[in-house]
Amino acid sequence: MEEFQRNAKAALTRLSAIRIVPVLVLDNLEDGLRMCSILQEKQLSAAEITFRTEAAESVIRAAAKEFPELYLGAGTVLNVRDLHRAFDAGAKFAVAPGFNPTVVKEAVKCGFAFAPGVCTPSEAEQAMELGCTFLKYFPAEAAGGVKFLKSLVAPYKHLGIRIMPTGGVTSANAADYLSIPEVAAVGGTWLGKTADMRAGNWDAIAKSVEEAVALVRSLAQA
Repeated sequence: MEEFQRNAKAALTRLSAIRIVPVLVLDNLEDGLRMCSILQEKQLSAAEITFRTEAAESVIRAAAKEFPELYLGAGTVLNVRDLHRAFDAGAKFAVAPGFNPTVVKEAVKCGFAFAPGVCTPSEAEQAMELGCTFLKYFPAEAAGGVKFLKSLVAPYKHLGIRIMPTGGVTSANAADYLSIPEVAAVGGTWLGKTADMRAGNWDAIAKSVEEAVALVRSLAQA
């Protein structure tokens, strides 16, 4: 448990500095490495690579070696097998859309920095009972957005929980989520869209990343 909580705290420290984490669904290794190159060039130093495609593990493994400055995480980790695949490949943290006690217990046992997904008080309490203070709020907008999240975290502020909202977070509402003290970072699903990668719209992707970096800097100066 101590290692689990120590690594979760380390992940939160990094993510709290980065603030916006691109959430990537990647078709192939080439696109994944090109996306990581853009992130490094534009100084957005994190990515959540989702296990929704077969390319995820290979992208994390290759990117961890080629871009060691990037703080790489794994998303959509739905089972114990993918949890181990992610960390064996080089992921520094992992998140899931829901709360699966089996996966959480394995993460605790292995000391992996893992954030289960929650969108109700009951799920949050069950996750905290197992030792989680790093939680993913998903699907953020559909579940009630900023207003609901403020109400959700209110009874647990004294426990030191930290949240990463994902799902419906955009450049237009990211600042609203990031204004909540318990929010460490947001998952930027609008960055590095699969459709843009498939269409070769790399300039548009780079511009979105630049805008995200500018937003983080403006919030830091406010």
